[in-house]
Amino acid sequence: MAQDSATRTLISQAQLERGRGRIIYWTLLAVVVVAFTLVFIGPLYWMVTGALKSGQEIAQTPPSLYPKDPQPQNYVDAWNNLDLAKLLFNTFYYATGAVLFQLVLDTAAAYSLSKLRPIFGNAILGLMLATLMIPAMVLIVPQYVTVIDLPILHLNLLDSPFAIWLPLVANAFNIFLLKRFFDSIPEDLMAAAFVDGATPLRTLWSIILPMSRPILGVVSIFAVTAVWKDFLWPKLVMPSPETRTVSVGIYAFAGGTPMNVVIAASVIAAIPTVVIFLIFQRNIMSGLTTGSLKG
Repeated sequence: MAQDSATRTLISQAQLERGRGRIIYWTLLAVVVVAFTLVFIGPLYWMVTGALKSGQEIAQTPPSLYPKDPQPQNYVDAWNNLDLAKLLFNTFYYATGAVLFQLVLDTAAAYSLSKLRPIFGNAILGLMLATLMIPAMVLIVPQYVTVIDLPILHLNLLDSPFAIWLPLVANAFNIFLLKRFFDSIPEDLMAAAFVDGATPLRTLWSIILPMSRPILGVVSIFAVTAVWKDFLWPKLVMPSPETRTVSVGIYAFAGGTPMNVVIAASVIAAIPTVVIFLIFQRNIMSGLTTGSLKG
């Protein structure tokens, strides 16, 4: 009985084995797969091929499916004219700082909520999760006011990397992911460490963190992509051309730059995040699923 319930699906095996049922099933499956492939791959294909088209070809109506006269020089022009090396370096620098801040502070918060269990810990976690219900646009004004006049210290953080790092530190979603993962670590390990005289900090460093590499990788990737794709906040707090991120820099040059060169710059800017995802996609899946397994 347990085996039958474990293999039960919406469509029974007998229906799939029938001639008509099999045809309908595979037809629907093929249509869904092709549709979703076009939805996700279509924009990427248009962007990559559009970067190889001439200015006239990319503006023609209806658009061509492929470049008739490929122009790889567009990528060279985008790299040189838009100073992409500087923009990519700035973005990588901001992303690295965001990763370090989130790994240190979010891990400490999740560890205290999961293993140290402070008073009103569940209430604090609930309030953190409640902030996920607040639209990001609502927080733009108070965050900007805070950045231009940091409370107590009265510092102006415009054009400072801390203007990007500080709003990303207290990430409720990442804290929740880390806490769920830490909850899955057996309490016997914690008890054994305490018996041996290990402090909570030593236990975190020697036991929890080595076992948490998958979820730490997930948090790192989320931090990198959050910085890399963000546009509005860096545009507000990084007004100087020397401190712009890659998305803001491409937008700033879009007005006086041919569209095919702008699209080529967008392709170059997207390559790092695509490469990171392809390299660490197994870590993403294992980190998100391991925390749901208790034991």
